[in-house]
Amino acid sequence: MSFSRYAFSKSRLFLVHSPPFSFAFNLIFSSHSHSLPNSTNNIHDAVSSFNRLLLMRPLPSVVQFNKILGAIVKMKQYRTAISLSSRAQSKSITPSLVFLSILINSYSHLGQMYFAFSVLGKILKMVAKGFLFNEVSYGTLVNGLCKAGKTRIAIDVLPRIERQGIKPNIVMYNTIIDGLCKDGLITEARDLCSEMIELGIFPNIVTYSSLVHGFCSMGGWKEAYELLNEMFGKDINPNVYTFTILVDAFCKEGRIIEAQAVFATMMKCDKKPDVVTFNALMDGYCLRNNVDVSREVFNKMVKNGLAPDVISYNILINGYCGRLNYARQVFQQLLMEGYRLNVQSYTCMISGLCKEGFVDEAMALLSNMEENGCLPNLVTIETILRGLLEKNDNDKAKKFLLEMTDRGLFRRMTFVLFRTPEPMISKVENTCVVISL
Repeated sequence: MSFSRYAFSKSRLFLVHSPPFSFAFNLIFSSHSHSLPNSTNNIHDAVSSFNRLLLMRPLPSVVQFNKILGAIVKMKQYRTAISLSSRAQSKSITPSLVFLSILINSYSHLGQMYFAFSVLGKILKMVAKGFLFNEVSYGTLVNGLCKAGKTRIAIDVLPRIERQGIKPNIVMYNTIIDGLCKDGLITEARDLCSEMIELGIFPNIVTYSSLVHGFCSMGGWKEAYELLNEMFGKDINPNVYTFTILVDAFCKEGRIIEAQAVFATMMKCDKKPDVVTFNALMDGYCLRNNVDVSREVFNKMVKNGLAPDVISYNILINGYCGRLNYARQVFQQLLMEGYRLNVQSYTCMISGLCKEGFVDEAMALLSNMEENGCLPNLVTIETILRGLLEKNDNDKAKKFLLEMTDRGLFRRMTFVLFRTPEPMISKVENTCVVISL
């Protein structure tokens, strides 16, 4: 991810919608959501409810534990879900397929794929031992495989499901198509969609949203736009998520007119843009160095009754980097309104300060950032280093780099910074600064 557009990469979508995927997992828990106790509305109550189940004698069935674990996962408290599942197993609770699927989902979200694969292995052993699965169970298996990055194995499971006398449904196909798209295998995803249609299973909004996202992620905005027209032709109404994918893709390609056209079509279809849609359009204008129009989009979002998020403000701070006073105003507004600033917020502001030569103020902001519990990342550190070296403050640059390295925030390496006519800290090779640690 380049620093020039630090918060948003041109090659990848920055959408943070919770997409309409994780199909099998959501299918299972939506069927139980009505029966979840009211006490599981927050994480503390959910944990208390789980602990009460563990104290009951005899122990309740695994289904009761699954309900609470499912609620915890919906709160995105994945580490808690994993910890509680371990406690349940230590109390001789035999995990079910749903229980194991929750674990795969949690490990996958935390990026702990080794453990996700381990749990997946337990599920496959269940299959090998002849456990009879129903449609929902197989849907869970397919979802678990895709979550663990084993999409091709999930495809191989489909014929096995049919041999069990169970016809794969749209949920299973959508799960695999989404997995293929996320793996960048968009051609295979489209082929599987065609195969699905031949079997009499017709794509829905979820199928098309996956394909549109897949094509856009690979830079295939033309194909994505064709899919949009295909949806209209089949009386499938795109949702806010689908439209936002296209707005973002066109903006990333610098095709702001097309992005505006999609935005206008969205409004005509009575699909109200959300904060993520407005953010995509704002970023598109900033990519074209038109931060004033980006600010107008921001104001329109507020006028429509939407509350900007920290990403909205990051876009403006980044866009105003050449006009430091405006960037300062936006940053102060973030602080005054009580937003929890992330590393991108601080780094955008630090970058603007360094570009204008206010390196001491940038370093003070770095200290303030850490005091507020936000650690700098590699881009933040590089930005400060460049600012110091541009001011020829070589000793301070070396001291700062050594400090960051000693703290484990910057790995020990030979680091090439930028072109300069003067020898700096170590040696000069082809007029590049080289710092050897």
